[in-house]
Amino acid sequence: MATNTTTAPPPLNDSDIIRLAQYHHADTSSSVPPYLLSPESHQTLVSFLHNRSSSSENPSLAVSEYILSILSLISLSPQTPSLSSLLSSLLVAYTELFASLKIPRDTNSLKTIHFFDTLLNYVPVEDLKSVLDSIVSDTSRILDLDDAQMFDLLPKCFNLVRESLRGGDYVNYVFDRVLDSNWSKGLLVKLVSIVKDLGFIDKGRCREFLEKVFDGMKIVDLQDLPSLVYQLLVLASKGFNKREVVEGIVGFFGLKMESKVTSSIVRQVEGTVLLHVNFAVKQDPSLGQEVMGLVKLDLRAFNHFTVAVLLSVARVRRFSESSMGILKTALLTAYHDYKFSKDCNWIPEDLKEEYLQSVKIVEKAVLRAVNESNYGREHIVPSIVQFGFLLLESVEEGNLMEQCDSNGLLGIEELGIQILKTLFEVHDMARNEIIEQCKFRILSLKPEQSLSIIKLIGYLVRSYPYPMLEHVPRLKELLDYFTFMDGKVAANLVTVLLPLIKFSRDLRDYTILVVRKAMFRREDAVRLAATNAIIDLILAEKQAKKNGLFSFQESSSQASCSQQEIPHSTGAGLFQELSALLQRCLYQQAKVKEVMYHGLVKLVLVDPSTGGTVFDILWPHFLCFFREDADVHSGVGCCVKSEGGKAFIEEPLDCLLSCVSLILLLQPHGKSSHPMDSSWACFSFSLSQENEEGKNSSGESFSCALSKIRNFLRNGKLEGLSDILGQTQEEGSSSLGEEKRKCCSLILLGIVEVMLNTIATELDKAKDAEKEDLEKELIGFVDLHESLEKYLCTPRQSIANRRVNIRATAHDISNISDSSNTNLTQERIPFLATSSIFQILQTVLKLHNIERSNGVTASQKHSQSSSAKTSKCCFKMISFVLDATLRQIRSSSVVRKEDPLKTLIYGELKILAPPLLKLIFLLKSRPRMTDQKKKESKGKKGVDDRKEHVHLALICLKEFIIISLRSSQGTGFLEDLLSVSKLEYNFDYESEEAFGIDDQCIRIKVLFIEKLLKPLISKLLGLSFFREVEILYDMLLVIGNTLPCKWKNPHGAWAMDFCKSNTVTNANVAKGVVKLAICLSTPPDDLSVAEVMAKELLKATGLESGNTSEISDICPLINQSTSNTITSCILQSIEAVIADMDWAIKKLKTLSIVNQKSIYINRNGEHSSALTFEENLYSRAEAVVKVLSSFVLMSFKDSQAEHLLRLGTRFYKHLAQMSKLRIAPKGCKQLLPSLQFEKLVELTSKQLTVPLYNFVAEMQRGQQENANSKGIINKIKRENKCIPDLIFQIEDYEKYLIQLSKASKVNLLRHAKRSTSRDFKILDPIREEDASNHEANHNESAVAEDESSDDHSKDDEENGSEKVSSPLVAAAAEDSETDGENVCDLPTAKRIRTSEVVQDSDDEV
Repeated sequence: MATNTTTAPPPLNDSDIIRLAQYHHADTSSSVPPYLLSPESHQTLVSFLHNRSSSSENPSLAVSEYILSILSLISLSPQTPSLSSLLSSLLVAYTELFASLKIPRDTNSLKTIHFFDTLLNYVPVEDLKSVLDSIVSDTSRILDLDDAQMFDLLPKCFNLVRESLRGGDYVNYVFDRVLDSNWSKGLLVKLVSIVKDLGFIDKGRCREFLEKVFDGMKIVDLQDLPSLVYQLLVLASKGFNKREVVEGIVGFFGLKMESKVTSSIVRQVEGTVLLHVNFAVKQDPSLGQEVMGLVKLDLRAFNHFTVAVLLSVARVRRFSESSMGILKTALLTAYHDYKFSKDCNWIPEDLKEEYLQSVKIVEKAVLRAVNESNYGREHIVPSIVQFGFLLLESVEEGNLMEQCDSNGLLGIEELGIQILKTLFEVHDMARNEIIEQCKFRILSLKPEQSLSIIKLIGYLVRSYPYPMLEHVPRLKELLDYFTFMDGKVAANLVTVLLPLIKFSRDLRDYTILVVRKAMFRREDAVRLAATNAIIDLILAEKQAKKNGLFSFQESSSQASCSQQEIPHSTGAGLFQELSALLQRCLYQQAKVKEVMYHGLVKLVLVDPSTGGTVFDILWPHFLCFFREDADVHSGVGCCVKSEGGKAFIEEPLDCLLSCVSLILLLQPHGKSSHPMDSSWACFSFSLSQENEEGKNSSGESFSCALSKIRNFLRNGKLEGLSDILGQTQEEGSSSLGEEKRKCCSLILLGIVEVMLNTIATELDKAKDAEKEDLEKELIGFVDLHESLEKYLCTPRQSIANRRVNIRATAHDISNISDSSNTNLTQERIPFLATSSIFQILQTVLKLHNIERSNGVTASQKHSQSSSAKTSKCCFKMISFVLDATLRQIRSSSVVRKEDPLKTLIYGELKILAPPLLKLIFLLKSRPRMTDQKKKESKGKKGVDDRKEHVHLALICLKEFIIISLRSSQGTGFLEDLLSVSKLEYNFDYESEEAFGIDDQCIRIKVLFIEKLLKPLISKLLGLSFFREVEILYDMLLVIGNTLPCKWKNPHGAWAMDFCKSNTVTNANVAKGVVKLAICLSTPPDDLSVAEVMAKELLKATGLESGNTSEISDICPLINQSTSNTITSCILQSIEAVIADMDWAIKKLKTLSIVNQKSIYINRNGEHSSALTFEENLYSRAEAVVKVLSSFVLMSFKDSQAEHLLRLGTRFYKHLAQMSKLRIAPKGCKQLLPSLQFEKLVELTSKQLTVPLYNFVAEMQRGQQENANSKGIINKIKRENKCIPDLIFQIEDYEKYLIQLSKASKVNLLRHAKRSTSRDFKILDPIREEDASNHEANHNESAVAEDESSDDHSKDDEENGSEKVSSPLVAAAAEDSETDGENVCDLPTAKRIRTSEVVQDSDDEV
């Protein structure tokens, strides 16, 4: 006892321990102080810790100094049991003091905790559990990151505890406590930083952890977000739920960050995050795959941050193309889905709105990502440039611009331009690259794609002219390739540079140099482009001077690819400077001259003072074809040349005269006594009085020349022109002479139209006394025009087509007769102005009224002769004016809106519609001739002529309606027509048809249909004007499709009532009515109408002749005469529905993948939307089955039968895809098939599959019966392609039904029957004596099938076929009728081996 007392170590206080630690630090060979090894000292040592934490002025330093000192002493021999106990006591005490906030959180405490972490291996497990409980006991006190310093001990503590008995359960329990607690921003950041060291966490806890992290990130300080994201990316790179990490980061910054204040700081934070993502993808490429897969699988994950991430990932070389491709595909998919949903009638309105909002979100996301590209994310600027040009290149394949304007969408092209415009404005460093890329792509892309790039340059030039001046050298380099570009591209390039030329003399002079060089090229397209460029340059200068905006800025830069000296302008106008080039155009091809003549008219419109100079340029050239020394010698023959045995027009004299005539008509009052010099006020143009006196000589000479030509044509008529046309006859070649004669006729026709335009203009301003003479002159020129048409072999053909074809292909006159008056070549601007056509229409109406009065009141021979003469003149006038009207309408899209000729020539086209409708009313009510003999001889011809006129007039009216519906003024146009119709039918606007319609636009459309189209249809049907009724049906369909469903359905019902109450034998009329009934009925009523029609068709054209009838009792419209066309119409409607199903199944597949993989975080209510969409698809497919079930019971012609088989093939392919989508993939729960799907399967099996097999068998039987008929071989070859495809698709569909039945334990094949055509067999025709035994032998043949099934099964196993045959379906039906056993126990397929079947052979090819 005394010995122990003497050996006890002396007690140490806390200061002694600190000094000992310092001493031991200097002397590493010293041992642990004995006092620390004594267990009795542990409580005293722990008390020193409590004292220092409570009594010191600086507890942080005091506690840290003491703990670090004692831990350094313990570390000398930590495995000693007494020191291990002391370490545990200190750790527990320190943890409690830290949790009770008695120890400050700073670097000292952090250093202490890290020292503890190095010695945790020597702490007993039970003490570690106490430490863990103390750390996670109260997380509510953790407010910032320093408060969570103790959590640095968790990873090592967890690992040590897990190594003990049942330690894993305890660790999971503690971690679950952490997950269930409330996380502050400090705790969240700390947990993210340490979770990478927690290797025990399973996938479920990982997912829960990430959800809690991304939910709590919104409370994290902005400056902490980049480091937090970096930690998450490190986690993902270590395999910690990569997809959830990427999804959470994109979802947080794309959606949840919206709640934070949108400031530059937030954008800078996002930019730093993008840099972290870019770096992480470089280190771990699998992260890049996850980012791209997120957008690829679900478009709903698309937001501005997703775009920025993809653009950042695109900076990694290996992901450049794939990342850009996914962005482009996402955009195109959004536009395509919107376009399809907008046109698809059976998609619900809420889903259509969803697709519209999806496109808007995509556009806004892209634009926002670009607009914010200057906030710390400059590294993505090159990717944005690449993406913008990629969109512009996609315009040709997308072709969606027409769908974008109505709903405020930009479209692919406008979006790409907007992206690059924003970059050009914001980033100076991107400007050089944008201009360089423009140059490269214009030279390398196809012309159609290059136009979008040129449009971009035009936007940049107009929006940023001064920055663009810095890039003039590159633009000059691009102009060096002017002669090598496509003509349209070259001309447009100069056009878009015109605003910049106003600011740069250097660029202007260089452009002139390039154009001059181009005029000497051999290619016609290059010279045309150069001529257009010359005109545009002059017009741009004139317009700029007129607006006072013309000023030059000298540029010292020179083009690098041309060393020629550029001549600078001397201060004179470009018109005078380039007059030599204009004169050179007079010696070019005819098309070049036409372009120049039109350009000169534009020039005079912009600057009237140039009129005299224009005349001075043209007069010497005109004298080559007109001599003043004789009365009239129009050298039309000199305008036509021959080369290589072909004739062509060298000088478009009619275009020249049109140019001169227009300029003369625009001359101011008092400049000439000739009526042709009067003002053309109907065009709303008048020239100023600035012409110099000396410049009028050429104009007066032209005026006299045109007057002589007009008098000659008026007086000489066709007899006087025979000499001119006769001069073209060549003795050596009659065909060449004929071609030259046609060319001369075309020129003369154009000259006549020029004179008609002049006469009509004068008629508008003439007094009553002068109008009669002008009208007679007008009739005479129309008569001359009709006479000249005879020289072109096809009098009823549109002159516009013949003229354009001759001029467009100068060496191909033989193709003139092949053109049609409905296929206008849109390259020619007509000679007749809209106002002139209007005057001619008024004259026609006046003559027609005279003719009607004469036809009614005439009783004497003299008056009848006068009436016949008036009728002949009226016929010619109507033919001419209708032909001119149609030409005017269809060529109006050639000229741009800003072109001066647009207003000059076309004006307001809609003014032609009311008189046109009046003419239609007059023509349909035209009285018959009273004389019986003339009625018999000429009545048929008169009716045919009247039909032709009504037909052409209705075509014009239809074109007007189509154009008006595209514009915002369509309602006003229809109102004008209704006012004409009101005079005819005397109806009231406040009728019951328009009752309850508040929308004025809808009201006018409904009235137009009810009060104009429908009465006109009834009237023309009574007159047997069937072709004309077809056009009216087209009008009704065009207008009806623009109506809401509520107001469209009544017109579909009207068409259906028409089918039930009228007997029509004209096939096309019947087809038009059926099309109206289907298309104007909204789903599902449209296919219900088709189903009714199909059932009635079956009664008229069934397989069994005994059940057929000549006409349907319910729908008399369906009869033997109309059945084929109605069948084709319904099959076309079904084809459109099946095409819609193709898109719908793709969207359903995408929705299925999204729901299975939970791709996207936000899914509020989207599951129900997908379910509704799926049910609608099944209902649509069910309706298709009901329609097709009637057709497979009919007998068709070869083409219709083949069409039906192909439709069936596509439909069963879609059914197979729908069935496959119902099968849950591995790892997902299998859902039961919906009742709608089960109903679809049952209906298909009962009403379509079995009759379809019989239909195929009948087709094959017919082949054998007509084996020797003409063309049977080709027919068999075609059917041998579609029949196997059909059978394969049916069995593929049944295969997936079997798989679905196995997975869901629901027998979907209980109504299926055995396939009778699975081997594509050809049956021998059944003899009459065997027909009675056929049914009795059916069961025996089935037994034979069972007996012979083994060999066939072996063959199938050897071939490794994946097809499931139809006999398997029959077995499934048998099982379902007995005890409902599983489909997997069904027997194998069977194959018939009888002498009546042509079997497959290995020798067959």
